[in-house]
Amino acid sequence: MGRVIAEISMSADGIVAGPDTSTEHRLGKGGDLLHEWMFEGTDADTEVAARLFDGTGAFVLGRAMFDVGLEPWGDDGTFKKPCFVVTHRPHEPVIKGPTTFTFVTDGVESALRQAKAAAGADNVVVMGGGTTMREFLHAGLVDELRLHVVPLLFGAGVRLFDGAVGDHVKLERTGVHETPNATHLTFRVLR
Repeated sequence: MGRVIAEISMSADGIVAGPDTSTEHRLGKGGDLLHEWMFEGTDADTEVAARLFDGTGAFVLGRAMFDVGLEPWGDDGTFKKPCFVVTHRPHEPVIKGPTTFTFVTDGVESALRQAKAAAGADNVVVMGGGTTMREFLHAGLVDELRLHVVPLLFGAGVRLFDGAVGDHVKLERTGVHETPNATHLTFRVLR
């Protein structure tokens, strides 16, 4: 059975989206800077970015991430795997080429159950946003946490750990890859 991996880019001060998130500024004002390492980074950054899809059978994301990402993801939906959108607002599935977005209204446990069924023996990657990732961590559903820390201070925006994640989630660092564009940290979540 695959692992549940929570993966997200953030600034050195813990911001995962800049201030004033909107369809015009899908990652908040200046938020695209958090992902430059993926598109304009070194070969080592490219290898780290490829891990997002290696061995991944399904993705989970929050509704806000879906709403601001759908248009930029294009006609194929970017992920090319089943995606499960955690939301309180029901919606019919959205199909973009090989990517199907299924809306789950009965919580993160249900979203994970469906994602695991779709992924089979492969991993499930929880993409975010911050609220969805915190919910998964708080529920004890994450096996591995991957943080891509960009050398940038935002000062304001959406903080990844601005809410409860449970009582002292213990982590064991299992990997560090440093590039000029980001420090890529991998942790095993201890239970």
